[in-house]
Formats: sequence, C-alpha cells, structure tokens
Amino acid sequence: MLMSIAQKMMGKKILVIDDDKDIRDAIVFILQEENYEVIDSGNSKILKHVNDHKPDLILMDNWLTEWKSDPSGQQLSRELKTNPLTKHIPTIIISAVSNIKEIAQDGLADAYLRKPFDMVELLDIVKKFIK
Repeated sequence: MLMSIAQKMMGKKILVIDDDKDIRDAIVFILQEENYEVIDSGNSKILKHVNDHKPDLILMDNWLTEWKSDPSGQQLSRELKTNPLTKHIPTIIISAVSNIKEIAQDGLADAYLRKPFDMVELLDIVKKFIK
C-alpha cells in the first residue's frame, strides 16, 4: 500500500531553536502544517537532551540571546557535528547576518537560511534534508 506524502512526513521530527518567539512560532506553524512533528525552544538548553528527542533535523538561530556568554548557533552546530552521537543530524543555521554562509561553514552546519525567509524557502531547505 502506498503511503501519502503526509504520512511519510509524520513522525519526522524537527527541533527549532530561536529566541524570537514570533519567528519560532511562524516556523513551527509552517512545519506543522506540512505534518512534521516539531519541538521548539527559545534557548539552547534543549540540546542537552537532544539524544532523548532524536530529531531528524535541527533548525537553529545563530544568535540565541543577547548575552555574549551564551554559545552561538555556530558554536552549538560545531559541537553537534563533532560529536559522534549527533553528527548525523542535519543542522541548519538561521540568521539575518550578511556572512551567514561563512558562519554556517565554520559551524560545520549542513546548510543555512537567511532571514527574512519565506515559507517556500523554509520548506525547500527542510525537504532537502528530510526525505
């Protein structure tokens, strides 16, 4: 029996980390409309439990707080990508900074998404990494 696209996407889990509640809520809404299971957080503390959540993809803002002592998305992505337990999880850094491509490369991220983005861009990049 053939599964519908919606059935295939259901169960695909995406972790969204952005300290801007409006942006995070918009991303969550768009992804849930496409039948993805979404876990969202306003800070990076959720990454301490990433192995419990077992996401299929991580979307993460580069600047998670205004406090300089907190790690950036770039640093967190590098940690995830150099850890044997999490390096398989595709990581996409989201940011409005002009050098987002370099930030993503330095963070070993799989891709980046420049803010502001539209719904089609978001879904295209997600679908690229979630088959």
